[in-house]
Amino acid sequence: MAARTRRRGEALMAALHDAVLAELDEVGLGRLTMEGIARRAGTPKTTLYRRWAAPEEVLLDAIAAAYPVEEPSPAADDLRGDLIAALELLLEWSRHPTARAVQAIMLERHRHPGLVERLQGVFDRSGRRFTATVLQHYARLGHVDPALVTPVVEEIGEALVFKHIVDAGEEPTRQRLAEIVDQAILPAVGIRPVGADY
Repeated sequence: MAARTRRRGEALMAALHDAVLAELDEVGLGRLTMEGIARRAGTPKTTLYRRWAAPEEVLLDAIAAAYPVEEPSPAADDLRGDLIAALELLLEWSRHPTARAVQAIMLERHRHPGLVERLQGVFDRSGRRFTATVLQHYARLGHVDPALVTPVVEEIGEALVFKHIVDAGEEPTRQRLAEIVDQAILPAVGIRPVGADY
């Protein structure tokens, strides 16, 4: 009985998350309402208000639920491989509706600065972001000099991935991800890559 109740609760939560993302795609951040989310989910508005006070909170919850948590190798014995995997995870997440939701929030940052700040909290609770998570993990275990893991270095990989998408109009290949790691991220933390497979 408890397991069935839990499954129903999880299904309802997934439906509400899907609804807020679909509603955001259709009406935009400025017109997102509890009424619209509830109508799209086919549930009473009171169901939403039991858990959230505003539509933006539903949206943040949906983003948090889908935001991937990077899991570098526990022994920290494959920095190059973990960085490539982190960039692959970034690309995988970029195809998810929550990535569009993050973009919508960032584009409206001048109207919703508090929402952007709370979004940053979602990222931080998830263990930072992609290559930053990997680099911090290796730095904690003494395999990378922590002084070299600066905010700029943490963002190199993601920045180059998105620059490639903008310039080429398509996602980078795995080879290009490896090149980004070998030619930009690893040298930035004082490591000369060996055994590149391209």
